[in-house]
Amino acid sequence: MRMKIGVLSDTHLHGVPGDFEDIYKQYLSDADLILHAGDFVSSAIINFLSIKDFQGVHGNMDPLDVRETLPRKKIINLGPRRLGLIHGWGSSEGLEDRIISEFQGVDIIVYGHSHKPANHMKEGIFFFNPGTASGYTRSGIHSIGILHLDDAVHGEIVHI
Repeated sequence: MRMKIGVLSDTHLHGVPGDFEDIYKQYLSDADLILHAGDFVSSAIINFLSIKDFQGVHGNMDPLDVRETLPRKKIINLGPRRLGLIHGWGSSEGLEDRIISEFQGVDIIVYGHSHKPANHMKEGIFFFNPGTASGYTRSGIHSIGILHLDDAVHGEIVHI
């Protein structure tokens, strides 16, 4: 199974501005699946991303309508692989150690919250955080992620 998955988190947008549409067109429009790991801040982003196959979870900054629409965490079956999707909570320090306990039997964990990209293996699980496409970042660098699934899992952090 060969698959391209576009990954977003922490967009913190109250609407769908033109530059977000441009990011979608340039990097995500050809994806087989779009994931968002929470902190949309507006259901407008959910509606926009839902034009394709879309899966998402809510984050700590999401309003009630988003929390009622999307779960806190979910497992997505992608052929032989199981992917855990969650936002995260608390300090960036130890975040992966906290979220790993939320899932059993997953091969991949996609998360957000920290606004810091991550793309690595840990304890036999592929951890992936796309960073923030449009929210606050100390480095000033915004990013999204692309997961490529074939015989293996390959993550790509795209600076935008």
